[in-house]
Amino acid sequence: MWVQQTVTLNARSRGFHLVTDEILDQLADLSRVKTGLLHLLLQHTSASLTLNENCDPTVRQDMERHFLKAVPEDAPYEHDYEGPDDMPAHIKSSLLGVSLMLPVSHGRLQLGTWQGIWLGEHRIHGGARKIIATLQGDEK
Repeated sequence: MWVQQTVTLNARSRGFHLVTDEILDQLADLSRVKTGLLHLLLQHTSASLTLNENCDPTVRQDMERHFLKAVPEDAPYEHDYEGPDDMPAHIKSSLLGVSLMLPVSHGRLQLGTWQGIWLGEHRIHGGARKIIATLQGDEK
């Protein structure tokens, strides 16, 4: 079986956000998969997807602080006509990536106990974000 759909994430402020449930709530066909893969592609160049801590929100806060230092907004970027947060957002997106490939077994993602899907929103006001979700696998 192959299923492909667009998942829309609500607009968020800059930072790292746990979005596992928001994505899974939109994937009704996931429950049909016995063994398979879920590929997620974020269709934006100023945000990212990554797997990380799903319990303690201070991890997300520490990540944001790290990336604000590592990729400062006040550096002399040439690409600046979309605002001072745009070029740093592109860099962060490239560093973390915009896609995930996740295993599915018996209708559930096979994430580690403390893993969750994060949206890295790297713009101050990024807006809603779209993800192409492609599900492939054997049906139950």
